[in-house]
Amino acid sequence: MEHAPKREEDLWDEFARTRDQGARERLAEMYLPFAKSLAMRYRGASESPDDLVQVASVGLLNAIDRYEPDRGTPFMAFAAPTILGELKRHFRDRVWTVRVPRGLHDRLAEVEKAISELTGELSRPPSVQQIAKRANMDEMDVLEALEANQNRRTLSLDRPAHADDPDDPTPAEWLGRTDEGYDLVEGRVALEESIPHLDERERLVLRLRFVEDMTQSQIAERIGHSQMHVSRILRRTLDRIRERIEEDASRAEPEAGERG
Repeated sequence: MEHAPKREEDLWDEFARTRDQGARERLAEMYLPFAKSLAMRYRGASESPDDLVQVASVGLLNAIDRYEPDRGTPFMAFAAPTILGELKRHFRDRVWTVRVPRGLHDRLAEVEKAISELTGELSRPPSVQQIAKRANMDEMDVLEALEANQNRRTLSLDRPAHADDPDDPTPAEWLGRTDEGYDLVEGRVALEESIPHLDERERLVLRLRFVEDMTQSQIAERIGHSQMHVSRILRRTLDRIRERIEEDASRAEPEAGERG
């Protein structure tokens, strides 16, 4: 023979005396629709309903654990601030990527509640003026809350610049590219530091080859040496410059480590 389900008062009495987890679970099931109704106030806030209900359920369990029936306060009146507080903390701490003042979070919740109510009443999205009147706010405050809601999360660099055109290039395609000019600058600096260590003939050959863009045969005719000799001068000079650059780089690494 099955036992009749316990009354609400009996469950509270049992849980208050024994902290029995079975009684706690039955109380949670009893008040879960109430927690869901509070969670749905935020259903237009870019969060899935399942996530909102889960957060509200955590607030419900916290309220059950803290509730004292002997004080005479109705449980739902006691639990509502706890559940709503849990939802607001969720949005403040986990949902918003861009941090904004807490007052703006609370204002957005009121704006979204007004939008939900007015949309149901009007069967269409309400105007800013109607939202402001329902939420008892200034229209500029409503606009600020709506703007904050649109910018609560950063956008992926892989998202098309225009969301309605999937073929539009993404920011990742034109941002963060390697600037080849950095290598040129580093090479020029290294060359300028190495040139003072070269003799006059080596500097002349480098200038004729890489500044005036002369061929080795033209350089040989210009300085009165064979093309083979010019080739040896170039190879030897470039090797010296390369060695000096490598030495400077090896000295820079320990210095960087010491600063870190």
